[in-house]
Amino acid sequence: MSVAQKFMTLKSRLEALPKGRARGLAFVLGFLAAFAMPPLYQLYLLVPAFSGLLWLVMASSTRWQAFVVGWWFGAGFFAAGLYWVSFALLVDAAKFGWLIPLATLGFAFGFGLYSAFTTWVVRAVPGQNLVGKALILASSWTFFEWMRGWFLTGFPWNPLGSVWAFSEPLLQGASVGGVLGLSLLAALSATLPGALAQPGRLAKALNVAVLCMIVITWGLGQQRLVEASQETVPNVRLRLVQPNILQANKWKPALRESHMLTQLKLGAASPRKSERAPTHVIWAETSAPFFLSRHKPWLDMVGKMTPKGGLTILGAPNIASLGAPPQRPMQVTNSILAIDDAGKITAQYDKFHLVPFGEYMPLKKWLPLEKITQGAGSFLPGSGLRTLNLKGLPPVSPLICYEIIFSGEVVEKGGHPQWILNLTNDAWYGKTAGPYQHFVSTRLRAVEQGLPVVRVAGTGMSGIIDGYGRVTAQLALGEQNSVDGDLPKPVPAQTFFAKYGNSTALILIFLVGLMGVFMTRINGHCPPAKKA
Repeated sequence: MSVAQKFMTLKSRLEALPKGRARGLAFVLGFLAAFAMPPLYQLYLLVPAFSGLLWLVMASSTRWQAFVVGWWFGAGFFAAGLYWVSFALLVDAAKFGWLIPLATLGFAFGFGLYSAFTTWVVRAVPGQNLVGKALILASSWTFFEWMRGWFLTGFPWNPLGSVWAFSEPLLQGASVGGVLGLSLLAALSATLPGALAQPGRLAKALNVAVLCMIVITWGLGQQRLVEASQETVPNVRLRLVQPNILQANKWKPALRESHMLTQLKLGAASPRKSERAPTHVIWAETSAPFFLSRHKPWLDMVGKMTPKGGLTILGAPNIASLGAPPQRPMQVTNSILAIDDAGKITAQYDKFHLVPFGEYMPLKKWLPLEKITQGAGSFLPGSGLRTLNLKGLPPVSPLICYEIIFSGEVVEKGGHPQWILNLTNDAWYGKTAGPYQHFVSTRLRAVEQGLPVVRVAGTGMSGIIDGYGRVTAQLALGEQNSVDGDLPKPVPAQTFFAKYGNSTALILIFLVGLMGVFMTRINGHCPPAKKA
């Protein structure tokens, strides 16, 4: 049997699948694709997953059927990739546990819509040429991934480009095209093998071309690392404090003093022999479990334990306005505070990109629910990205929690920071894939901007990352400890991505999609898809 006959037989079998089985198969394929994401990196599963999705779309008789197939694929992908979100609801299971099925299905089928529109586009373009359709699938997937990063405030978690984070050389591609460029490369690598089912040399040539692109990206990345600077900022020694306090215990009034004392002790511990003492101590997001700015005795205590001439930088809720209840309720920000050795707050940053349902309730008029974080009411957003000048440190771009996941939106325009500070609290998600995925996002931002990132998480993973995405100091997930390290200098020359952002990747997405449309029109015409 020829390749063409085998493909037609396969297509006929897929077309004959009952709708329920086709959707179930799509869900399984999407579920498998998520295993390629951090921390598992089972990249080989992307090929059967996306190639199978391509074949299912080609076997769909209408655009609506293709839409539904893509929807179920996306549901499987996001159900497996974001399962850890439901763990946040277990912190107060008595109050929020009942929401777990709704949250799981909501995330899966809500974000699955991006995949649904992806496959709708593939089916809507006339033609049956598999090469062209594979290119359209890869470009559409990446385009809607970009859209997911900003639409409805955005949630660019687990971009497909994250799969390359297992390799430091391949990760260097983010310095040019950002994670979006890496996503396009991953999508092409996963979809084009599916085009080999259709006879012709073009599919083989493009698969070889993509393989060469991966090898070239690796080679250039390896060369970049060989030539990489390892310079550090003189007279700066950072101490990262990770107290490993469980979220269920974090805000208990009887334990707050103990939490503070634990962190003070870790921050003031003597350095190891032959190591320099820290000049700056950094705690995690909301590491002070109360309004620290309103408690002078505790401020004095923090100042007393701060290195002389240095700072303790920590996260804490902060009162922005006392208001006049009930007309004007108290307004609270999620903040980073810099405290000197006299116990004085010398700088403050307020988180501006708040987490929906966690730090504020969207559609509050229609959803009679409370946010899942501590305290009544929503947090007040800050004014936006800032560059802080802190005593004894180069200019820094501070970010809190998931603000670090937004590619191209981590540095103030014209601010010229020399490093990025990310304080977070991943205790909500326990020892799941979530904290590992979050850490990979941090490494990607370092490579994109060419700036070192210092990440301190309450339960891990904390670490110092240089501008090439290399981890120079780290604390494991679930470890109670502190780690000291020098602050790396930025990459000597500004990265291409730092100059042009996602423009390069978007141009490539457009060109790949245009090439796909062109190929479907010159080879393998078929009648247009039926309207749903």
